[in-house]
Amino acid sequence: MALRRRRGPRLCVRLPDFLLLLLLRGCLVGAVNLKSSNRTPVAQEFESVELSCIITDSQTNDPRIEWKKIKDAQTTYVYFDNKVQGDLAGRAELLGQTSLKIWNVTRKDSALYRCEVVARNDRKEMDEIVIELIVQVKPVPPVCRVPKAVPVGKAATLRCQEEEGFPRSRYSWYRNDAPLPRDSRANPRFQNSSFLVNPETGTLVFNSVHKGDSGRYHCIASNDAGSAKCAAQEMEVYDLNVGGIIGGVLVVLAVLTLITVGICCAYRRGYFVNNKQNAESYKSPGRPDGVNYIRTGEEGDFRHKSSFVI
Repeated sequence: MALRRRRGPRLCVRLPDFLLLLLLRGCLVGAVNLKSSNRTPVAQEFESVELSCIITDSQTNDPRIEWKKIKDAQTTYVYFDNKVQGDLAGRAELLGQTSLKIWNVTRKDSALYRCEVVARNDRKEMDEIVIELIVQVKPVPPVCRVPKAVPVGKAATLRCQEEEGFPRSRYSWYRNDAPLPRDSRANPRFQNSSFLVNPETGTLVFNSVHKGDSGRYHCIASNDAGSAKCAAQEMEVYDLNVGGIIGGVLVVLAVLTLITVGICCAYRRGYFVNNKQNAESYKSPGRPDGVNYIRTGEEGDFRHKSSFVI
């Protein structure tokens, strides 16, 4: 009787993940790997900034490095053939082996920048990373429009706007150097007022002004890069004198009535009759020289009174 050999349980051996990665990396001859310490750098206008692109692993000592700028659906070279190209020429240089440093950045430099590194070998292995550069611009003094005088109970709108700042500016209003809340109803100090401040558009809207709204107003535009304000302007809220307005209207009507009556009287008395026409109506008809006409009742016609002298 044959004895069967008893088999033990199967052992499943699983390699650790890091060993598997090492084996895979060993197979990638000439591979290039890149990283960046900051993929979204932010810089103030006219300052310098570094676009970080670092080679972490490469099997070549002489990689080919290129930088490209992507803006408004267009791609242009920034660093190519071992030199800086385009509008960054004279304002940028390669920092270390692959990073790019830009001096005196402007708002036009805000864009996507792509770092490309190619290993110079038969397989032409490469890697790339994209960096988004944001250049912040400080606001300029905004243009403020404040009405000089508004009658009590009427609506009024104050405006504040500037176009240079980036990111887009937000606005706040001040009266006599004291900040105004966005909604007057939310602050007990302004319970007698009725206004709204829109920080996005820069408008300050009064639904109905009262005497306490008089004062000097100015606006401040601000963003992450800084702030700027406009010069203070005076707004006067005055009482509307209804009685005086009615009295003035009555006086004007009375004057117009007197003028109309005077014109009618002068016309009836003949002051506006054409004197030239009157003079012509009394002028006797002209007659030829040496001829005189008389009318006789019997003939009913003219006849010569005297004959021509030949």
